[in-house]
Order: sequence, then C-alpha cells, then structure tokens
Amino acid sequence: MAKSIVILDYGMGNIYSISQALIHFGFLPKLTNNILEIENADYLILPGVGAFEGAMKQLNELNLVNSIIKHVKNGKPLMGICLGMQLLFDSSYEFGQHEGLGLIPGQVVRFPDEDFEGTKLRIPHIGWNTLEAESNDWKKTPLKDFPSNGMMYFVHSYYAKPDNLEDILAITNYCGFEFCSAVQHNNIFGFQGHPEKSGELGLSVYKNFIDFI
Repeated sequence: MAKSIVILDYGMGNIYSISQALIHFGFLPKLTNNILEIENADYLILPGVGAFEGAMKQLNELNLVNSIIKHVKNGKPLMGICLGMQLLFDSSYEFGQHEGLGLIPGQVVRFPDEDFEGTKLRIPHIGWNTLEAESNDWKKTPLKDFPSNGMMYFVHSYYAKPDNLEDILAITNYCGFEFCSAVQHNNIFGFQGHPEKSGELGLSVYKNFIDFI
C-alpha cells in the first residue's frame, strides 16, 4: 500500500521544492490544506517561509491547527522545515510574542546583536553551515546519512530554544554562537535549514523521514 504523504499548503512555504525532493525518490506527495487529507496522511510535512505571526494566522484561518495536533497525537510522523520547525514550539518573540503549535516545549528568539569570537553576527544567517551531532544518535532519524559536520543551507534571523536538551538533534555554530538547528521530539522532527536546497545529502533527509516508520 502506497504511503500517504502530505505537504501542508497554507500559502507560506516552499512547497514546490519540497515536493520535487520527494518525487526524486519516487514518492507522490499531496500538496493540500484539506483537513480530511491531513488527518488521513501517514506523513505530514510543515514547510514555512516568512514571519511566525503570519504563518500561525494562516493555519488558524484555515482551521489546520487541530488537524496537525491530531496527526501527532495519533503517533504519525511530522516534520517542520525552517519556519515550519519554529511553529512547532510554544511561542515566538518575532515582532512581539505569538503562540505556536505547542508541540515541542520551548521558544523562538532572535539572534543576539553581539560579537562572538571577535565577529559581530550578521543577521539574517544566510548560507551553508554544518550540523553537529548533539547527544542524540542520528541512526534512527532523517539525519542517518549525514556525517557530523555535514552541510545544510540556512536563511533565518530567529532560532528555536527547546526547553529540554534531549529534544535537540543537532546544533550549528554561527561565528562562535551555537544554536539548535534540528530537533526530535517523539514522532516530530524539525530542521531550521532547508534540506531541499542542500544537495543530495539534504535530499536524503526527506527519504529517511518517510522511512522513519
């Protein structure tokens, strides 16, 4: 039986590139905001480009929040990409304080305007950077093909701070400042970078996500 893969289409995500990444491996994802299709999906991908407040507004207006939460509570895999990863958390401080999906304890905050190792952080953080393994083992995650210090492409000004260190799957060093760049919380995964823009190694993240169960 074919696996049902849904990429959430709510008007704020790079859904075409993610769709092509999955098609590259022979999967046939659905791009939809249909509540029934979301709830019946085996795998759900939450993309995101733009501001946290606007993304949550779109999800609420389309009545998708409960469907996303129900998907997770039913034990099915969910993966957030870039802003989609940030939406998984309790709240964000991007242009005020805004409530998120509350699926992973923690907040989303802006990079500090400080010098690290003699270099002032340039915001946004744009370009290739490494993922470094934290305490978690990557063998049973979408990063199982990644070597520690494998590269991913980033574009962001805010980053997630999980309350629980065990939720951190990878960290990234940006001019001496370390931040959480990937998370795992039970059946939920999140990547601050863009695997679909990160070559074959990045594309493997999508294949391995589908192989999770």
